[in-house]
Amino acid sequence: MANQINILADKCIGCSLCVSACPFGAITMTDRPDHPKKFKLAVIDVNKCTFCGACVQACKVFKAIEMKKDEVKPAVDLSQYRGVWVYAEQRHGVVSTVVYELLNQGRILADKLQVPLSAVLIGSNITSKAQDLIDRGADKVYVYDDPIFAEFQDDSYTAILTELLKKEKPEIILMGATNIGRSFASRVAAKIYTGLTADCTGLDVDLTTRNLQQTRPAFGGNIMATILTPRHRPQMATVRHKVFKEAKPQSGRKGEVIVNKVDASKIINRTKFLQFFKDDSAHVNLHDADIIVSGGRGLGKPEGFKLIEELADLLGGAVGSSRAAVDSGWIPYSHQVGQTGTTVSPKVYIACGISGQIQHMIGMGSAETIIAINKDKDCPMMQVATYSLEGDLYEIIPAIISEIKKARA
Repeated sequence: MANQINILADKCIGCSLCVSACPFGAITMTDRPDHPKKFKLAVIDVNKCTFCGACVQACKVFKAIEMKKDEVKPAVDLSQYRGVWVYAEQRHGVVSTVVYELLNQGRILADKLQVPLSAVLIGSNITSKAQDLIDRGADKVYVYDDPIFAEFQDDSYTAILTELLKKEKPEIILMGATNIGRSFASRVAAKIYTGLTADCTGLDVDLTTRNLQQTRPAFGGNIMATILTPRHRPQMATVRHKVFKEAKPQSGRKGEVIVNKVDASKIINRTKFLQFFKDDSAHVNLHDADIIVSGGRGLGKPEGFKLIEELADLLGGAVGSSRAAVDSGWIPYSHQVGQTGTTVSPKVYIACGISGQIQHMIGMGSAETIIAINKDKDCPMMQVATYSLEGDLYEIIPAIISEIKKARA
């Protein structure tokens, strides 16, 4: 049976609520000269209708719209997929801190679903890191330790993770929304024919359906959307730094380490790794900083970041920026805070000359204390700040620096 939608003429009063509710312009009103009260009648163009149900919801009082939809069957046998996995991203032997955050939330999800929590560790000379993941909550760690994985390359990492997912069939896999995670999570999802929700800020599970409830900002952060993958498995999501708290290490925790052999001859890299360049412009990592001093368009010139850097150094903090400053070429992208940059959660966030667009707020809104310095007292950042300093930042920041130096002397 195909999808069907009908207007019940005996119940329709021609109120046109359904016309306003339809986002596709599929409903119009027509005259009914023979009706005793001259009510109009709603008419649905089935060629435009997507069966979204908005009109049914709008007509819930009169119940004049009847919709029947085909039962959508799962694309795979969902019962074959069990377990929660975390991709344990590392680079040059250093495990990313977002992994510990994912292990914390992964543990919560796994306990709700009553399944094991596993981690996947891919790299070179990294088998020793497996116990660290077990200490942080993993019950099982799959390890691929081979020189071919010494440097991250999309093809090799995608091939090995795809092969493992097809074999073991977890129902959920979580990855960090980092440069590496963003680079190959979508490739893996495409290879295993499943969905991927990026930059999640909330994760939960529906115990009835075992669907992962993946919440993320949408429409520029104006709404929060919860996304489901009901017909495919595994369910994949990437999560930014600082969204969840880190799992605390439990020394001596027991778990299983499975070291898999790698047939390097079967892995084909279509790119050649040339050289790794480390960004040394930041003295303190934005992700880990307790104090961040950020500059925006209000600096007016790239030289303004020298003042931002001086204050950050004095406070032992990191230098951040708005997207406007990065787009202007005043500072590297690695310093960008916001929806399209880095999500941070410091104890203190000092916003200098940043108006506070919603995309920036999403990236730093969870800071414990926000200090805003701006000439515009009505800008969004000044409104949400714990402390707002109205005035010229080129007068205020030097005064703050001077007072800090006096206090320390």
